[in-house]
Amino acid sequence: MTFTTILIIVIAVGSVIAGILLIKQSARKFELSDEQQNKVETRKAEQVKKDKEQE
Repeated sequence: MTFTTILIIVIAVGSVIAGILLIKQSARKFELSDEQQNKVETRKAEQVKKDKEQE
């Protein structure tokens, strides 16, 4: 392999690793208030009910 090929492979692998690390760093848990959690649970229950009705 030539130097150019090796350099391209190293840059490609580095870009993939950098992307993964960036996603990992930016992924964070978010806090929901009790009211927001209740809304989410209510919406989820409604969707489950609609899905069962469609089957």
